[in-house]
Amino acid sequence: MRKIAWVTDSTSTLDPLFAEQNHVYIVPLRIVFGEECYRETEDISSELFYEKLEGSSRASSSQPPIGEFIELYESLKGQYDEIITIHCSTALSGTLHTSMQAAEIAGVTVTAIDSRAGAYPLREMILQGLEWQKQGHTAAAEIKLHIEQIIDNMSFYLIPASLQHLHRSGRVSGTQLILSQLLKIHLLLRFEEGKVVVNEKIRTFKRAKQRMLDVLKVDMGKVKHVCIMHANNQEEAVTIKQQIADLLPRLKTEIMPFIPVVGIHAGAGTIGLCWIRSETV
Repeated sequence: MRKIAWVTDSTSTLDPLFAEQNHVYIVPLRIVFGEECYRETEDISSELFYEKLEGSSRASSSQPPIGEFIELYESLKGQYDEIITIHCSTALSGTLHTSMQAAEIAGVTVTAIDSRAGAYPLREMILQGLEWQKQGHTAAAEIKLHIEQIIDNMSFYLIPASLQHLHRSGRVSGTQLILSQLLKIHLLLRFEEGKVVVNEKIRTFKRAKQRMLDVLKVDMGKVKHVCIMHANNQEEAVTIKQQIADLLPRLKTEIMPFIPVVGIHAGAGTIGLCWIRSETV
């Protein structure tokens, strides 16, 4: 059987031990507080991250340095028949392009995939890819086709806790920020072609949350698993989990903390909902 290595980043939220056991190599994004730089998920805990975020006005994130990718690809030479590199959306980060450039410098051929997302859906793409490998699909190009079907059937919605953070990162204009503060508007965001776009502007958080659940109900006949994601807001995630159980009791639900990068751009308290449609439900 052909050996395949997977290269991804910390937005995949994969357990490090699982990754190690399944030939998945995770390169962490960077979290920056002023002059301090941390490797996401490795150098800073979620608890410490949110403590620092609350008291900092200079928090930002950056992609991994190209040298780290080059070193990784050099180490993978000769060990594997093929390498799949799959990363967070290219519309939000240059990580995939850096990974591909590093592979070229190292003289390694890779099959590159733009997940057009991050977090739960990126994790699922890798987990499904590994499952297809076990079933005998050992050509990277074939696995990529399967993963692209997941991307086409993904729904990912967010209710950001703070437009201030989105404004700092350039994802919300100053006018939108001021109007939302004056009118107490909450944005329901969604991933579309890898970009985060405004789905609706809603007057209360309760209504925004209900609208997100209404969208899920439309797909209920094609969904068997839903992930509730949160940025340091476990209490609200548990509430949504119960609401889904009341509305759609057959659905399997999972609660997943967002990686720190999401907290930087959307703010602590942000809630997300993601599911992948399937014709076989």
